[in-house]
Amino acid sequence: MFQLIYFILFSFFLCGNFPQSPNNSVHQEKILFVVSNADYYGNSKIPASNHFAEIVYPYHALREYGFHIDFISPGGGSVPLGYFNTSDSLIRQYIYDCDFMQQLAHTNTPSQIDALEYDAIFFSGGGASMFGIADNPEIMDIARVIYEQNKGIVSAVCHGSISLSNIKLSNGNYLVDGKNINGFPDIFENKEAEYFKEFEYSVEALLKKRGAKFQYSENGWDGFYQIDQRVITGQDPSSAKKVADLIAKNLK
Repeated sequence: MFQLIYFILFSFFLCGNFPQSPNNSVHQEKILFVVSNADYYGNSKIPASNHFAEIVYPYHALREYGFHIDFISPGGGSVPLGYFNTSDSLIRQYIYDCDFMQQLAHTNTPSQIDALEYDAIFFSGGGASMFGIADNPEIMDIARVIYEQNKGIVSAVCHGSISLSNIKLSNGNYLVDGKNINGFPDIFENKEAEYFKEFEYSVEALLKKRGAKFQYSENGWDGFYQIDQRVITGQDPSSAKKVADLIAKNLK
């Protein structure tokens, strides 16, 4: 709750409260970032949030490569943020970046997005990403269009990979079926914790259920990733920039 209050106060008093519109330029390659509106884990009162570093590092890298980035969430508007490492200079930079924080205060709804404008879609992680995205049919269809019609990239990091499990292709098959896919593995989940009891499925369990060949590093936090047929996935925050670099490399 403190993180959400901090975010709202920052947006209102330091940056102003002016909605940001999508950039509809057809001349700049565009990537869509997906974040969650979930304030809590499931039906509990355990605070949930989007992982700030898993947004910032890919965002910064892809902007450096020259891509335009828009944000989408199931309900639009502001999203809860957490996992702040304020000793990280890049994190500090973006906490005080008004344009960036305004985008997260005014994310687009699925109905505001034309999937045909985007070359890639990226699902960031954090506990909030486990709720409200994978079961949103509009977002799943946006991802399908980007992958099939645009021949674009579908990507995710950490818990964000849960959303790839529900993307269905036009032929009725799941996107991840038969592909080498990565995400936050069960080996690092605390299955006795109250937060875990709110998950209908773990990331690993649902991806396997959908036919994915789930691959992971037992070491963890070592930048592990997988890439298979324009699907790029990273295991944890240490993979976030690598996923962004691979997106850029494959689009450029």
